[in-house]
Order: sequence, then C-alpha cells, then structure tokens
Amino acid sequence: MAARAAGAAAPVPDPAALADARERAADLGVGAVSDAVGAALSMLSRMVDARTAVEVGTGAGVSAQWLLSGMRHDGVLTTIDIEPEHQRTARTALSGAGVASARTRLIGGRGVEVLPRLADDAYEMMFVDCGGADHARYLSEAVRLLRPGGVVVMHGLSAAGNPGDAARRDPAAVDAREALRTAAENDLLLPSLLPLGGGLLCAARV
Repeated sequence: MAARAAGAAAPVPDPAALADARERAADLGVGAVSDAVGAALSMLSRMVDARTAVEVGTGAGVSAQWLLSGMRHDGVLTTIDIEPEHQRTARTALSGAGVASARTRLIGGRGVEVLPRLADDAYEMMFVDCGGADHARYLSEAVRLLRPGGVVVMHGLSAAGNPGDAARRDPAAVDAREALRTAAENDLLLPSLLPLGGGLLCAARV
C-alpha cells in the first residue's frame, strides 16, 4: 500500500476524540452518528474529493469529525445548527480533536433558512441530520448547492420503520416518503437508500 501523502486527511478520526464528542452529545441529549454511518460519510467525502462540504445538524461534532477525516486536508466544512450550545460544544470537541479552526465554519440558524444564503455549485458534499422534517426542501437545496458529481446524504429516514409504508401517516414517515419521492423524480439526482444507522438516503448530483 502506498504511503499517504504528507498533509493528507486522516483515514478515521481519533478514537479518543470521538469518544469525547459522544460523551458531550449524551450530556446535551442529542444523537450522534454510529461508527458505521461515520465511516460511510468519511468514505463518500473521500470519493468525491471534497474540498467544501455543508452539514445541517452540528450536534456535538461527531459527524463533523468523520466528514473532515475524508475531506482534503485543506477542506472546509460549513456546519449549521439552530442551538448555540450545540455549536459551542462541537467547537470544543473539534478543537480537542486537533481540527484547525480554519477548517470549520459554524453558522447558527435553521437549515432551511441558512442554506438559501449559500452559494450555488459551491460544495462537493452535503450531510443532513436534523430530525424528521423538511428533507424534500433540503434535497432541492442540495441540487442547487452541489457541484456535478457531488453527493447529498440524509440520515434517519427509516429510523422508525419502513418509510415506504403508505399506511404510516406520522409526520416523520410522511416527510421521509416525500423526500424519497423527490429524490427519485429529480433528473439531477441518482438516489439510493442504504440500511445504515437510521437509514441513509444518498444521492449523487449528476
């Protein structure tokens, strides 16, 4: 196996730093992606050679560590969260993980309100992990924000069971069905639903 080039991103986050971020997430009462989901995020960000990525749902910084581990060593992650305490906690966790402050841009606010202010065709990857609402709107924003060849990943679309079951009328299932339909009907997206974590909807921007 060839040696990794100097300055390249680490293949996985530091385990101690991840454990610290998970403890912080538990203290906040927020979810954190599993190692399996994190590894998928790292792999996908590596595959698209991400220099710029955007995340909706900062939490305590667990997913940010995974995303950054796959991005270019000079890549920048923009991460959005409505809770200032989450972002303060994530900033501390990322600093403890040795992530340079220049590699992250933390923005407070609701994703559906912040994303429209971001530049078109400016990102290689987008990750959404913010509960069961507005996923179809996030997909529409992803089509605008991502460069061709980029990828959008949404976590938790099947967390409560099969979202394709038309008998389910709970808000999360309705939201998930709308997102899956939106992804399938958009000619600029190539979607796939992966059975990882609470379900990962991945879609490549063509």
